[in-house]
Amino acid sequence: APSIRLSPAARSLFDEPLAIAVQGLGPRQQVTLRTSLRDETGQLFQASAHYQAGDDGELDLARCPALPGGSFSGLEPMGLLWALQPQKPFWRLVKRDVQSPFLLQMEVFEGHGERRGRLLAQAQHERAFLRDGVRRVPVREGRIRATLFLPP
Repeated sequence: APSIRLSPAARSLFDEPLAIAVQGLGPRQQVTLRTSLRDETGQLFQASAHYQAGDDGELDLARCPALPGGSFSGLEPMGLLWALQPQKPFWRLVKRDVQSPFLLQMEVFEGHGERRGRLLAQAQHERAFLRDGVRRVPVREGRIRATLFLPP
């Protein structure tokens, strides 16, 4: 059965690269990958791309270019993240509470058509803004308002 392989596996920092691969596909199988996340207000952001697996049934976004017809095309290993677009026009992805991560949903669908094929695999990944152990210290001094982030 197809599965999504992410590296790092379950959690990464928002500015760190995320390696995305799909294993267990048929040789040269055509699939659509979709990512989605909800911001802190509940607004949905999505991106999708069309791909074709290799002869071995493996799809590695660092080696396989996205085909025309999705949110982007060409060799873009992180395209499914930078191409996220809001469902609500003119909305921006803004993070107000850096102590909670964004939860990224990834799905693999069969085929490339306008109508999605059946769901082949799915995974979740947390995109965090603070490394483990970082302390957040509010600063209030006179008219100064700030936040100090201290490493472990």
